[in-house]
Amino acid sequence: MLQLTRLTGQSFALNPDLIERAEATPDTVVTLVNGSKYVVQETLDELIELVRAYRADIVHASRAGVPPVAPHRPRVPARDGSSPRHTADNGTVVMLRAEQGDV
Repeated sequence: MLQLTRLTGQSFALNPDLIERAEATPDTVVTLVNGSKYVVQETLDELIELVRAYRADIVHASRAGVPPVAPHRPRVPARDGSSPRHTADNGTVVMLRAEQGDV
Protein backbone atom coordinates (compact mmCIF):
# COMPACT_ATOMS: atom_id res chain seq x y z
CA MET A 1 0.00 0.00 0.00
CA LEU A 2 1.09 3.55 -0.64
CA GLN A 3 0.64 6.14 2.07
CA LEU A 4 -0.52 9.35 0.42
CA THR A 5 -1.76 12.71 1.70
CA ARG A 6 -4.95 14.48 0.64
CA LEU A 7 -4.82 18.25 0.11
CA THR A 8 -6.54 18.58 3.51
CA GLY A 9 -3.52 16.95 5.16
CA GLN A 10 -5.32 13.67 5.90
CA SER A 11 -3.21 10.56 5.23
CA PHE A 12 -4.68 7.50 3.55
CA ALA A 13 -3.46 4.23 2.07
CA LEU A 14 -3.93 3.38 -1.59
CA ASN A 15 -3.41 0.07 -3.36
CA PRO A 16 -1.06 0.96 -6.25
CA ASP A 17 -2.32 -2.00 -8.28
CA LEU A 18 -5.61 -0.10 -8.70
CA ILE A 19 -4.05 3.03 -10.21
CA GLU A 20 -5.06 3.58 -13.82
CA ARG A 21 -3.29 6.89 -14.30
CA ALA A 22 -1.92 9.94 -12.50
CA GLU A 23 -1.80 13.51 -13.76
CA ALA A 24 -0.30 16.79 -12.60
CA THR A 25 -2.96 19.44 -13.32
CA PRO A 26 -1.14 21.23 -11.40
CA ASP A 27 -2.26 19.20 -8.35
CA THR A 28 -1.57 15.49 -8.59
CA VAL A 29 -4.75 13.60 -9.46
CA VAL A 30 -4.72 9.81 -9.12
CA THR A 31 -7.42 7.97 -11.08
CA LEU A 32 -8.22 4.38 -10.14
CA VAL A 33 -9.46 1.64 -12.45
CA ASN A 34 -13.00 2.05 -11.05
CA GLY A 35 -13.02 5.77 -11.94
CA SER A 36 -12.44 7.10 -8.40
CA LYS A 37 -10.16 10.11 -8.27
CA TYR A 38 -7.93 11.35 -5.47
CA VAL A 39 -6.16 14.70 -5.35
CA VAL A 40 -2.97 14.32 -3.33
CA GLN A 41 -0.17 16.55 -2.02
CA GLU A 42 2.58 14.33 -3.43
CA THR A 43 4.04 15.43 -6.75
CA LEU A 44 3.71 13.22 -9.79
CA ASP A 45 7.42 12.36 -9.54
CA GLU A 46 7.04 11.43 -5.85
CA LEU A 47 4.05 9.23 -6.66
CA ILE A 48 5.95 7.48 -9.43
CA GLU A 49 8.85 6.84 -7.05
CA LEU A 50 6.49 5.44 -4.38
CA VAL A 51 4.95 3.02 -6.90
CA ARG A 52 8.40 2.04 -8.21
CA ALA A 53 9.67 1.37 -4.66
CA TYR A 54 6.53 -0.63 -3.82
CA ARG A 55 6.94 -2.86 -6.87
CA ALA A 56 10.69 -3.24 -6.27
CA ASP A 57 9.95 -4.43 -2.72
CA ILE A 58 7.57 -7.06 -4.08
CA VAL A 59 10.12 -8.32 -6.61
CA HIS A 60 12.84 -8.37 -3.96
CA ALA A 61 10.63 -10.31 -1.55
CA SER A 62 9.78 -12.85 -4.26
CA ARG A 63 13.47 -13.44 -4.94
CA ALA A 64 14.54 -13.49 -1.28
CA GLY A 65 14.34 -17.25 -1.34
CA VAL A 66 11.89 -19.24 0.65
CA PRO A 67 13.30 -22.54 1.86
CA PRO A 68 11.85 -25.34 -0.28
CA VAL A 69 10.96 -27.26 2.85
CA ALA A 70 9.94 -25.81 6.19
CA PRO A 71 12.47 -26.92 8.83
CA HIS A 72 9.71 -27.41 11.41
CA ARG A 73 7.98 -30.10 9.33
CA PRO A 74 8.50 -33.65 10.62
CA ARG A 75 10.77 -35.96 8.69
CA VAL A 76 9.44 -39.38 7.78
CA PRO A 77 11.40 -42.38 6.54
CA ALA A 78 10.66 -43.57 3.02
CA ARG A 79 8.83 -46.89 2.79
CA ASP A 80 11.90 -48.52 1.26
CA GLY A 81 13.91 -47.59 4.36
CA SER A 82 16.04 -44.97 2.62
CA SER A 83 16.99 -41.71 4.31
CA PRO A 84 14.22 -39.60 5.84
CA ARG A 85 12.61 -36.91 3.75
CA HIS A 86 10.52 -33.94 4.69
CA THR A 87 6.81 -34.54 4.26
CA ALA A 88 6.70 -31.56 1.88
CA ASP A 89 9.23 -33.01 -0.59
CA ASN A 90 7.89 -33.72 -4.05
CA GLY A 91 7.00 -37.36 -4.56
CA THR A 92 6.46 -38.15 -0.88
CA VAL A 93 3.07 -39.54 0.00
CA VAL A 94 1.95 -39.02 3.58
CA MET A 95 -0.39 -41.71 4.92
CA LEU A 96 -3.49 -40.03 6.36
CA ARG A 97 -5.06 -43.16 7.82
CA ALA A 98 -3.53 -46.34 9.09
CA GLU A 99 -4.04 -49.50 7.09
CA GLN A 100 -5.01 -52.72 8.86
CA GLY A 101 -2.02 -54.19 10.63
CA ASP A 102 -0.15 -50.85 10.80
CA VAL A 103 -1.72 -49.79 14.09
